[in-house]
Amino acid sequence: MATTEFVPDQAKTEEITAHVIWMTTGLSCDGDSVAMTSAVNPSLEDIVTQAIPGMPKVVVHNPVLAYEVGAEFMQAWYDAEAGKLDPFVLVVEGSIPNEQINGDGYWAGMGDDPDTGQPITTNEWVDRLAPKAAAVVALGTCATYGGIPAMKNNPTGAMGLPDYLGWNWKSTANLPVVCIPGCPAQPDNTTETLLYLALHLAGRAPAPELDEALRPKWLFGRTVREGCNRAGFAEQGDFATEYGSDHRCLVKLGCKGPVVKCNVPVRGWQSGVGGCPNVGGICMACTMPGFPDKYMPFMDEDKWGGAAASIMKFSYGPIVRYMRHRHIRNEFDKEPEWRRKGAALTTGYQKRW
Repeated sequence: MATTEFVPDQAKTEEITAHVIWMTTGLSCDGDSVAMTSAVNPSLEDIVTQAIPGMPKVVVHNPVLAYEVGAEFMQAWYDAEAGKLDPFVLVVEGSIPNEQINGDGYWAGMGDDPDTGQPITTNEWVDRLAPKAAAVVALGTCATYGGIPAMKNNPTGAMGLPDYLGWNWKSTANLPVVCIPGCPAQPDNTTETLLYLALHLAGRAPAPELDEALRPKWLFGRTVREGCNRAGFAEQGDFATEYGSDHRCLVKLGCKGPVVKCNVPVRGWQSGVGGCPNVGGICMACTMPGFPDKYMPFMDEDKWGGAAASIMKFSYGPIVRYMRHRHIRNEFDKEPEWRRKGAALTTGYQKRW
């Protein structure tokens, strides 16, 4: 398929100031905001100080990080609604409750309506701001797909932002909802996506390419297994039987890595270090739309993963393991024969004159 060549707009970059209206009032825990403060590639400081070449000015309005409080802080919300902060990116953290079933109260809100003195619900803020946003980001699995607050039998009718706005919804810049799942989202995934969006709105980068679940393809294009440093043990049919014993594959302990789209094993958690299977923890599938209901009980072996593990363990796995270790021992774990002390040169070297 032919693609249109992207041409950066330098003039647009120099003019733009991108505001980020960051709502943490969904049904959640602010964990994505807290985790994001540990991002290093890029860091939040790199973004807001324009330390990155070509970076437009970015102003972040986040209730977890802001100095302002009360009416002074809420003014950015009203300014965004009035079109005074154009363009702005709306970031929603936490799942969206169903206020149509709230009874006599409300599920979640932020700020008070000056006309009525009543709280403005999270749903109402999304209704006010999303149609005017250049880009809308659902941050964390609660915001992307509903997450834990949206488990079966929950009383709030919680859902992800794409479920609320519609999976085919588009922003004023013709972008769908951009989903950055994770419980919480991996810090660098958050800042890198925000950087990408800021550069796109400034005319310095193409629109982000998303997968069918609206996740950035370059971040969520492969499974945990495909990036895991334990994957070689699975190929050899060698699986851990208890936690903390060794570095073998954890699939028989309940790891969902073979079917989960996540880059944490490759990227680590902070400064390239950590991440669930990297430190001996199973993957619980927290970046997936079906989390948590489709993956429970978390620490029980998945029947299909277990079947695949059994096939590898009792068929070609031992053969692969034996032949590989034999080849290493007999050939590649030994130096060439000429690396020995002696009176004659034995490397096969021949003079060219």
